[in-house]
Amino acid sequence: MHGSGRGSEPGTGGGSGGDQEFLALERELSVFLRRARADSGEMAREVHPQLEAAAYGLLVRLESAGRQRATDLAAYIGVGKATMSRQLRALETHGLVAREPDPADGRAWLVHLTEEGLARFRSVRDARRERYVRKLADWDRAEVAELARLLHQLNARAGD
Repeated sequence: MHGSGRGSEPGTGGGSGGDQEFLALERELSVFLRRARADSGEMAREVHPQLEAAAYGLLVRLESAGRQRATDLAAYIGVGKATMSRQLRALETHGLVAREPDPADGRAWLVHLTEEGLARFRSVRDARRERYVRKLADWDRAEVAELARLLHQLNARAGD
């Protein structure tokens, strides 16, 4: 990268030609990710006051994908087995997830949301969705769908 680009608007300073779009993307993603981490922490604490921010992402994944092996969750989230094990233990301690033997492999376990975990998660998620609806009220639904599509594309390539 050429120059820092700090404090400049997209298209000015801090890079050459075609790099400007990527510098602007980096800058905006940095702000977005910082805010998303803070929001995840807040939402995790709304689910249970003693949860850490990373727990919310696990709840999102379990709600959308259903029962998962801890190793699959770790790979999806991008953390090691030890970290995943610690995070799942905390969720299990608070009654938000449970484990059951994997019928396909008796040595493995599947993790799933408990009824209480699902209810708490959905309550927080629904409140969060309402905040998005209010914040983006002046956006066309097609713009919201396009943003979701582009973020999905970016997330799908994150592991590359």
